[in-house]
Amino acid sequence: MKPRDPYFDNAKYLAILLVAVGHAWTPLRDDSQTASALYLFVYTFHMPAFILIAGYFSRNYTGRPDQLKRLITGVGVPYLIFEAGYVLFKRWGTDNPSAPFSLLDPYYVTWFLIALFIWRLTAPIWRIVRWPVPVSLAIAVLASVSPHIGNDLNLQRVLQLLPFFVIGLHLRREHFHWVRERWVQLLAVPAMLTALVVAWWAVPRMEHSWFYRTNSAQDMGAEWWAGVVMTPALFGCGLLLTACFLAFVPERRMWFTALGAGTIYGYLLHGFVAKASRWWDWYAADWVNSPGGRVVVTVIGAAVVTVLCTAPVRRAFRVLVEPSMDWAFRKDTGPKDTRSKDTGTGGHRPARTGS
Repeated sequence: MKPRDPYFDNAKYLAILLVAVGHAWTPLRDDSQTASALYLFVYTFHMPAFILIAGYFSRNYTGRPDQLKRLITGVGVPYLIFEAGYVLFKRWGTDNPSAPFSLLDPYYVTWFLIALFIWRLTAPIWRIVRWPVPVSLAIAVLASVSPHIGNDLNLQRVLQLLPFFVIGLHLRREHFHWVRERWVQLLAVPAMLTALVVAWWAVPRMEHSWFYRTNSAQDMGAEWWAGVVMTPALFGCGLLLTACFLAFVPERRMWFTALGAGTIYGYLLHGFVAKASRWWDWYAADWVNSPGGRVVVTVIGAAVVTVLCTAPVRRAFRVLVEPSMDWAFRKDTGPKDTRSKDTGTGGHRPARTGS
């Protein structure tokens, strides 16, 4: 097995940090245009970056029996576990014992697991399609103008974010070296500053739901043609800012590099803290909506997800996040994949990649 690449562990940790901070900022948006602008800025690229990396580590997926086994145990089963866990937590946290279980309606952060499951299964298709990125983008556009798709399996998100996964499938390691060249970094600075200014301008003028990719244009009260315009625009902005983000990810080992192996833990577990903070009015304190309070909330969000990516937490929750289920499968699962294994969010296992 090849050694882990520090660059991707660094990228995954920094991306999950942005995910957690974005969730921490959510209740602050109504009282601060600055917080809302930063929120839109981060939401433009934090999941696209995660998904692109997930696609990159799905390049070798061909649907072999051993790969299917890892997909089931590393993505499918954790989806079932955490979907049930979040619903039970909602029943308890909101004193609502009738909150329904629904395997077809992913709750909160669990959408990423079901999306990854679907994207990974389609990976072999995107290697034989002649124009994979344009085709996937066309699918995303069609989804954005198709309100009849509904909420099952969060398919709107699955389809609208698909192009980032497809791009990742076709990247090579040298592309990530290229994006860190000095001239790219120099161009990335004004690009990101411009994006922040545009986000500030867009706060009172733009429906934030566009950035979630969970609805069609019609569902958001817009004309159908808005989806045709906004989907490629958001894709282009997301891809540009993802490149800018990756340009500044260090390639050497850092103090947080080892945490990159546990990002799936941080992703799945921090949602419980985020939900509790809303249900139990942690944001009701007066100091929270002051400038200093928003900084403290940001630091807390970053600290929580950092702790949840550490080795002790991973050992404690491994039975839920990375269950060993050899008992459930026949032993003749085909040849083993001896190449470098990675999840994109967690450890280097081809079964899981990604947020």
